[in-house]
Amino acid sequence: MTHVTALVVTYNRRELLQRCLEALTRQSRLPERILVVDNASDDGTREFLESDGWTSHPRFEVIALSENTGGAGGFSIGLERAIEGGSGWTWMMDDDAEPHIDALEQLMRVAEDPEHIYGSLASSGASTSWLTTLITPLPKREVEFASDVPDCAKVQSLPFLGFLIHSQLVERIGLPDAGYFIAADDVEYCVRAQKAGAEIVIAGKSRIEHPKSRPYKIQLPGRTLTCLALPPWKRYYDTRNRLLISRTHYGTKLFTHTLPGSLVRFLAAMLKEPRRFAQAHAFVAGCFDGLLGLKGKRHQKWGIRP
Repeated sequence: MTHVTALVVTYNRRELLQRCLEALTRQSRLPERILVVDNASDDGTREFLESDGWTSHPRFEVIALSENTGGAGGFSIGLERAIEGGSGWTWMMDDDAEPHIDALEQLMRVAEDPEHIYGSLASSGASTSWLTTLITPLPKREVEFASDVPDCAKVQSLPFLGFLIHSQLVERIGLPDAGYFIAADDVEYCVRAQKAGAEIVIAGKSRIEHPKSRPYKIQLPGRTLTCLALPPWKRYYDTRNRLLISRTHYGTKLFTHTLPGSLVRFLAAMLKEPRRFAQAHAFVAGCFDGLLGLKGKRHQKWGIRP
């Protein structure tokens, strides 16, 4: 049987983690292993894992980190450990993911090639949790409803929410970049995989319940730009990491596409979101660090409060 490790990264969300773990143990096709990376939680997560018997569960392992490395760091550390432990496929998700009972079974029906990336559909009831860009079947389009996602389709990218990758591909492209801390680390990983020839495939019948993001659209001449409502500290990472991706992978498009797009998103935030001064501060800080290629957990260094 193909070995699958379910990898969950958590930070100070004990109740959500409990629901996620219970959903994983109810799967119609059980993962051979459940690996939790605890990003130095201080809300009693470690005590809960011990008192509820998770640490003695034969399929379970926890990596307790001494500092918060963000989602990016947690997935990088966890994926490395999963592969060292003999995992073929690793199914990655945040602690606020709640897989449907047949999510892994449906995903493994689609996952045929270890050189490609596959993913469950993150949904919130009838809606997709994130705007999902389908590349196939043509024409390329964004979908907002889970029922519009085919059983199997190529997509532009996938979030680390039911993200399935094989050790064979990880050996070629490396681990997620821990320097992104949070935001767009999954986008960068998909870009890196695609440059290595991998396809990114979504399995519409493999569902994971997840809170819906808060997108809004800005109409520009000739195109529509999708923006996300974000608190200032996340605005910093969203801005910085978009620039880091472009700086690393897209050459001059950093200046012709990414920077102008970031400016439009900033102006939209000024019009539609609260705490305008904090949003502006976060945007400037993100641009500065992104253009200079500065990574890591840096919002606190800029005095940006959660």
